Amino acid sequence: MKQEQVLSSVKDRELVEKRRNQMIKGAITLFKEKGFHRTTTREIAKESGFSIGTLYEYIRTKEDVLFLVCDSIHEQVRERMESSTNIDNPSVDNLVAVIRSYFYLMDEMQEEIVIMYQEVKSLKKDTKEYVLEKEREMVNMLEHVILTCLPGKVSKQDAELSANNIFIQGHMWGFRRWVLQKQFTLEEYIDRQTHLILQSLAIDTASQSK
Repeated sequence: MKQEQVLSSVKDRELVEKRRNQMIKGAITLFKEKGFHRTTTREIAKESGFSIGTLYEYIRTKEDVLFLVCDSIHEQVRERMESSTNIDNPSVDNLVAVIRSYFYLMDEMQEEIVIMYQEVKSLKKDTKEYVLEKEREMVNMLEHVILTCLPGKVSKQDAELSANNIFIQGHMWGFRRWVLQKQFTLEEYIDRQTHLILQSLAIDTASQSK
């Protein structure tokens, strides 16, 4: 996390991370129920399990909390993709593992993703630009995985477009799950999307799960 984006009067980094994680969980609950603008910092503090005075030791404004929520989402995506990527053994199976891992994470973070897209407009210009840059980094990482796992089999342009498609398809499960779940289980959704992604990259899907 880019700690300098949100100032804290507390110098213990582990404590800062612990308290901010509590804030993120509390804020997500409240933002889901009330939205960003109707939620107060006092309510966030109470939901997080500490006083308003303690809250202001770790942030300056309510916008800082929204920044932390957005930044936490992108950090978890980055960590999940990095842990799923085997750079020593790049293959189609490795690409499939990354795609599936990404979709599973999007399922786990449905509420956070929806909140981020609903409320990111409330961020100031420089903070919003930082959050959007983090998103571009996630897409770039997916693009790198595609090019690494399919060396010489796909152009950079196609890899870039496919990376954007994967990114959005993961978010779509969160945005459209109310209707998608009437047609697919999560496993079925992941299997079909993975099949279509590989098909679009002209990869033989005969050996992949249908």
